[in-house]
Amino acid sequence: MFQHIRRVATRRLPVQLCAAALLSLLAACALITPRSAWEDRLTGNNAILLGEVHDNAEQHRQRLQVLQRALAAGWRPAIAMEQFDRERQADIERARREQPRNAQHLIDLAGNTPSGGARGWNWAFYRPYVELALEYDLPLIAANVSTADAGKIVRSGFAAAFSDAEIKALQLDRSIPLQLQTAHEQEIDAGHCHALPAAMWPGMARAQFARDAWMAKILREHAGRGIVLLAGNGHVRADLGVPQWLTATERARLFSVGYLEADDTRTLDRAFDVIVRTATAPRADPCSGFAARPLRKQ
Repeated sequence: MFQHIRRVATRRLPVQLCAAALLSLLAACALITPRSAWEDRLTGNNAILLGEVHDNAEQHRQRLQVLQRALAAGWRPAIAMEQFDRERQADIERARREQPRNAQHLIDLAGNTPSGGARGWNWAFYRPYVELALEYDLPLIAANVSTADAGKIVRSGFAAAFSDAEIKALQLDRSIPLQLQTAHEQEIDAGHCHALPAAMWPGMARAQFARDAWMAKILREHAGRGIVLLAGNGHVRADLGVPQWLTATERARLFSVGYLEADDTRTLDRAFDVIVRTATAPRADPCSGFAARPLRKQ
């Protein structure tokens, strides 16, 4: 009798395993975002700007799949990341020499991590992009101006972080159009829950200009092979961000994708070539830290 039970169990086991495997496969397929027509732009020497809300895991998942599909199809762009500061490029290259396939080693050497109260990145979101760059042996570019340098620019101007030659090359010596200046200041005001004094807005806008101009420089330098910029939505906006620091000819190669959350009600159709909507990530009220401060009257 017990032998009979064992034989029946043995016969049923493959069916159980197949059922489990099928459920696992269906779950995996449910997480695959269908390919969109705009992904045809991820080819050749195009410059693709992929935005993000930094703490939205669903946006990172979808955006990663877009890149995985493009690379599997044969595209070999450089990958530029806001999450690496420009002075860490040497550390990126060192990490790749020491352990060419170890993404965590690269992050440990070149990534910004929380310390002393400084803002850090959630590298669980960004490690897969580093892994892709290493897997396909793509250039990985540090695309950001550091928080320390941005602070200097806020307080003392561009010369506090850039040489005269760099300021000229980055076009930071030009007169900023009033519309662009005003739009940035309005974004800064709203982004800080209307709690910052207006006197701070111009300096903070100046730091954003520096970051956008530096990212534009990175795009320009890799015009020959194609490049992907991974950065916050504000940087990839055509009306405010990096494209404002490129020539009309250079902008012809750009394609900007805004990854926005469902409850973002702003009218941003002209800010991006394509908008991808995702669910809003769960998070505390970003303005709660300003609650004890009197709000500026509108």
